[in-house]
Amino acid sequence: MDIVALLVILAVIAAAAAIVSAPLRGDVPREGSDPRGDRLAELEARKEAKYREIRDAEMDFRTGKLSEDDHRTLDRQLRAEAMDVLRAIDDEG
Repeated sequence: MDIVALLVILAVIAAAAAIVSAPLRGDVPREGSDPRGDRLAELEARKEAKYREIRDAEMDFRTGKLSEDDHRTLDRQLRAEAMDVLRAIDDEG
């Protein structure tokens, strides 16, 4: 295979990969984007992150990485933060 043909093929593959992955990188500007929808999406992401933190804390407690007192304190704090996010989602909706 000719080196020029190989370079052209690689360039085409790189361009296709850049175009396909643009939405994942957030490079595509959204025309007429809805700030309220953006805020809601941000809150949903925060909610999922907080749920993940709660599950991680539960796993840490079950595996002995957290004492019962530490888990109780952390769990109470994380659930209060999750409730704040849920209230904010309700206010947006």
